[in-house]
Amino acid sequence: MTTYRNRSLAVTLSAAAVATALTATVAPTAHAGTGGPEVPELDWTSCAGAGGQECAQLPVPLDYRHPDGPTVTLAVTRLRSDDPDKRRGVLLAIPGGPGGSGVGLLKEKGDALRKQMAGAYDIVSLDPRGVGGSTKASCELTPDDRMLVNVRSWPGAGGDISANTARSRRVADACHRNGGEVLRSFTTLNEARDIDLFRQALGERKLSGWGTSYGTYAGAVYAQLFPQHTDRWVLDSNDDPNPSRVGRGWLANAAQGTEDRFPDFAAWASDPAQEAKGLRLAERAEDVRPLVLGLAAKLDAAPKKTTTKDVPLTGNMLRQTLQIALMSDDSFPMMAKLVKDAQDPTATPALPPFLAQPLSDEAVAVMFGVVCNDVSWPTQVSSYEQAVAADRARHPLTAGMPVNVTPCTFWQDGAAEKPARITADGPSNVLLIQNRRDPASPYSGALKLRQALGDRARMVTVEHGGHEVYLANGNPCADRTVTTFLTTGQRPEQDTVCPN
Repeated sequence: MTTYRNRSLAVTLSAAAVATALTATVAPTAHAGTGGPEVPELDWTSCAGAGGQECAQLPVPLDYRHPDGPTVTLAVTRLRSDDPDKRRGVLLAIPGGPGGSGVGLLKEKGDALRKQMAGAYDIVSLDPRGVGGSTKASCELTPDDRMLVNVRSWPGAGGDISANTARSRRVADACHRNGGEVLRSFTTLNEARDIDLFRQALGERKLSGWGTSYGTYAGAVYAQLFPQHTDRWVLDSNDDPNPSRVGRGWLANAAQGTEDRFPDFAAWASDPAQEAKGLRLAERAEDVRPLVLGLAAKLDAAPKKTTTKDVPLTGNMLRQTLQIALMSDDSFPMMAKLVKDAQDPTATPALPPFLAQPLSDEAVAVMFGVVCNDVSWPTQVSSYEQAVAADRARHPLTAGMPVNVTPCTFWQDGAAEKPARITADGPSNVLLIQNRRDPASPYSGALKLRQALGDRARMVTVEHGGHEVYLANGNPCADRTVTTFLTTGQRPEQDTVCPN
């Protein structure tokens, strides 16, 4: 997931429109012992540059309908329990994205997780297909088509989507032409199947899990397909699992999530404490919003030269920076500094790295691959034009981007399979944890997942803003609740709230 987190990139590849619900419950593909793929042996070695972390390669079927056919390889990783006498099993960390690295997640969070688990688990993760050390695919896109502000489908000034439509069609054609069967295999259902083959290779009957962001959807799908193999299951910063809204619905919800979160930034940016740092944007919180909107409109008309050659600061770049900054309070200074420099006629703004250079071709391929392969998207461009016009009026901070046309509109093969419907069928062993004001995985979507899981789950709402909760925002109540559940099995008897 980078300081801006791949999930925050990938969640915004979606566009909202009316679609026919795809509501089939997906049955697990057969596995070893029942005509499925042979369970591989894992050859663990020390990971480069990660003390105590082990790495291995896991071959998995390219297509689970043909378990003896071609394979792709996944990078998998493990941190052994540091107190084997207390070990009770394996905890799987499921990265966000699509595009997040599990190997990288353990490098970032492994020591903190180990400390919290106190020897209870071997902690494991994997790089999903297309990510990190796993088999990758490429769409062979131009650098311009890989710039984040273009990967995210921001409308032109006034809401025009003609350039978005042309780019989306071009990207979809390139991915179809160059991605091949490997790209076509990038789906959440295959990630769940890969996780279960990993479980078998580890020799475990059950897994405990901690999924974050997009990883909550992957985790929910796994728990739906393989409920008998789940032990203690934590889903952190949750997505709406409605199968007709997978991908595009996550972003559509984020338009309102941005509105819900923005007041936190406005309060920070108007606090007198920011004056000495040169980051105070207004004397009153209510003045920050019109300032940002007005500046974005000004940059739409007259982009400003930056320290990056041939990459000016546009209104959409300012809006894009806001989207990233709202993920974490720690990013508020970045946004305020960019606003200040954009206002100052003598300053030359420095773009954040995620705006100044293109994403890798492989990263863009996996992000588009998963969200476009998971569900078929509406194909009428006129429906996106109408949605953008309406959403720009309702949610000016996101300017219609969350409901705009994307390459999924023109994805030539449509959905690879019908998405799983998440239901209440299964053991009651799920804990949802959720920030109240999450701009990327909004609270409203988390409530939909809570409703779908029924008595299988309990939900803890954290009175905090930003994206991701456990070991991320410093809320002692939230951290304690998750750690207690994973280490003792004790879960709140009913849905509850953690104060900020």
